[in-house]
Amino acid sequence: MDLSITGSTGLPIYQQLHDQIAAQILTGDLKAGRCLPPIRTVAKELGISVITVKKAWERLENSGLIVTMAGKGCFVAGTPSSGLVDRREATAQERLRKELPYYRALGLELDTLLRLVRGVYGEP
Repeated sequence: MDLSITGSTGLPIYQQLHDQIAAQILTGDLKAGRCLPPIRTVAKELGISVITVKKAWERLENSGLIVTMAGKGCFVAGTPSSGLVDRREATAQERLRKELPYYRALGLELDTLLRLVRGVYGEP
């Protein structure tokens, strides 16, 4: 599991952790049944608060991406690989719904926004 925290994104650390792990689960990089490292271990390795990691893990569990087994740890939830595509697209759509009002407020037309996304994404 690859995690990195940065102060330059403006996102809270728990959100960065949530987003990175969710993406690894939804792309299939983290397989169903895989045990996540203990909260205290992640906190120590990243030099952050245990409470911050716990909040990220709780959000992952609330979104159905991980399950907690008392006394055993947290595990990637079992989702059929065909369901991962649907979940990934639903997650992206949800994020777009939250972000689009900002771009509309800037007065950006859809064509302009698509051009900007293609440029950032690395496509012509």
